[in-house]
Amino acid sequence: MNLKRNELVKILHQNWLNEKKTARAYRDIAEIEKNPHKKEILLKLAETEEKHALKWEQELKTLGQSCEETDSKFKRIIEKWLNQNLGIWNVVRRMENAEAKDELRYLKQKELFKGSAKLEQTLAELAKDEKDHVSILHNLIKKSPAPENKIDTILTREKWHGKGGNWITDSIYGINDGLGAVFGIVSGVAGATENQTHYILISGLAGMIASSLSMGAGAYLAAKSQKEVYEAEIAREKREIEENPQEEIEEMALFYQLQGFNEEESKWIAEKLYQKPEHFLSAMVSSELGLSQATFPKPWNACLSAAISTVLGAFIPLVPFFFLSGMYAISFSFFISLVAHFLVGAAKTLVTARNWFFSGLEMTVVGVIEAVVTYSLGLLFRLPS
Repeated sequence: MNLKRNELVKILHQNWLNEKKTARAYRDIAEIEKNPHKKEILLKLAETEEKHALKWEQELKTLGQSCEETDSKFKRIIEKWLNQNLGIWNVVRRMENAEAKDELRYLKQKELFKGSAKLEQTLAELAKDEKDHVSILHNLIKKSPAPENKIDTILTREKWHGKGGNWITDSIYGINDGLGAVFGIVSGVAGATENQTHYILISGLAGMIASSLSMGAGAYLAAKSQKEVYEAEIAREKREIEENPQEEIEEMALFYQLQGFNEEESKWIAEKLYQKPEHFLSAMVSSELGLSQATFPKPWNACLSAAISTVLGAFIPLVPFFFLSGMYAISFSFFISLVAHFLVGAAKTLVTARNWFFSGLEMTVVGVIEAVVTYSLGLLFRLPS
């Protein structure tokens, strides 16, 4: 550790201030929370943050420094008013982000304070606590939907339920990618070759194959990476259970309290579950991380759905060139491609939950712009007759 004393004091004092501010925010919203279970959770989080602050206070005292808050009473009044009047959903969401930042900050400081075993251990413990708080707050948010944004809350709540439907998402975006890419190629080559069917068809088919392979490979690698991340998260959670079983049991009990059980019932369920390690791990990663091995992405399924759907989308602008030629072929290709753009845009609402008409219209406008730009480029670089 090569930090100067004044730099160390500054970092530790900022850590202390952050923990104090977080604890105050929890107590502010606990004051107005009517649900006794949520109120209890918020107060426990406040107590944990106050313990964190006390640790930093003790570290500062060993350096001969006192802890003083510089905020005025007026600023504190404004802070409390905002915490209690912005709505619990907004405040808890803000706290969730703050806890995530605190976790990252402590992990970075752990590297910074290498050489000081005591500080490294403290930072590791606090980073773990902040990570746990993020999970608890995430569950708390799901129990406190924002009235003005119910659809987002529903999507957040359900996001892990539909992993088996990822192929639908891959297919929709695969069709969209293939359609857009080859429609652009058809328009550009048509402009450059004065609508010569042979060149348009060859370049379109080449673009279709290239887009399909690219989308398939991309979907496979993305799903494989996501699966590896999930497996790493589960392995880390398993290690944490083995290293700190009592902390993990307490955390599991908090999740059950969020579901409506009282403290005694929650603790009993968590301890019973811990007697079966595999079930405890499964319940822990499901509650904390929203993960389940049954919902893991399947790389080959993602690859095939993306590749095949891209071929289907890319083939649409090419269909007329198998039966027609010249301006008839290109005009019909533009027409069916724009209709397809609208349908794909409307189909995207299965994933985005937007208005189907406006989503379809948006895609159609994108298709028109794409056609105009690529056809104009083709004209600009038109081959000599």
